Amino acid sequence: MEIITKKRMMLYSGTIHPTLAHEIADNIGIPVSHGELRRFASGEIYFRADESVRGADVFVVQTHYEPVNEAIMEQLIMIDAMKRASAKRISAVVPYYGYSRQDKKAVSREPISAKLVADLLSTAGADRVVSVDLHSGQIQGYFDAPFDHLTALPLLANYLKDELGLHGDDLVVVSPDAGRIKTAERLREYLHADLAFLYKRRSRTEAHKIEESAVVGEVEGRPCVVVDDMIDTAGTLTMGVKALAAMGAGPIYAGATHAIFSGKARQNLEEAPIEQVIVTNTVPIPEDRQFAKLRVLSIAPLIASALRAVFEDSSVSEIFGGANQV
Repeated sequence: MEIITKKRMMLYSGTIHPTLAHEIADNIGIPVSHGELRRFASGEIYFRADESVRGADVFVVQTHYEPVNEAIMEQLIMIDAMKRASAKRISAVVPYYGYSRQDKKAVSREPISAKLVADLLSTAGADRVVSVDLHSGQIQGYFDAPFDHLTALPLLANYLKDELGLHGDDLVVVSPDAGRIKTAERLREYLHADLAFLYKRRSRTEAHKIEESAVVGEVEGRPCVVVDDMIDTAGTLTMGVKALAAMGAGPIYAGATHAIFSGKARQNLEEAPIEQVIVTNTVPIPEDRQFAKLRVLSIAPLIASALRAVFEDSSVSEIFGGANQV
């Protein structure tokens, strides 16, 4: 007996950023599949898909944004439900990967929480993971399953070049620290610009505090773009921007993939000598964290292209010309 089967693509969304999931689905040309996702009185999470997923290629979209632990648990439960319902392949789509900054042991007795999240996704039943601009590329190695690492740099580069006219030898792409030089170098190549970086001396007694920021490179009288994977409290970014301004740089732009915007981020960015802050919508940005200098680019077309390639079993790296490999 011979049976010819048809491939079926289904996309489900968690509750953290449904707007992005619907944008992705619209770009692919499919609906977001419906399911019952609710909380019991005790706070426990319940999920059930409204239709059969047997034999389907299922994509579960959930960005790990606040409340981050709820977000992760929601995705794990949804993946587990798909596995037990006999989905053929389950892909965890994680635009922003939670706990990504805890990717190694810096001091004794610390966890490697990014690895724990990887173990949880794999154990739940994820056959593949898709994410955007990991804080550290080594997180891909925490998975034994395929991992598609996307990058928003082409999106950012196109905006800087086409909308703001920023490109060429006069422009300087600035890395916020030594660890981001590779990212800044890739953006520099897109824009055919020069390169500089900020040297940060961290406090030896207070976590996440920067005591000094100095500029390495020629920035005086030149437009600068500071690029990073995320903006959290923006304290480090604004300190670096002030160092650039003190060296006579200008105008200064900031670009990042993930707009976390914790604590006083909005205030820090509004008060800093920055012309524009350019981010993507990998995480939802509440109205109270938006401001006049903020520009939000949609990551949905990029993710949709990658998911379509995964479904069709074609190359994801070709979408980026290999620039997504880190």
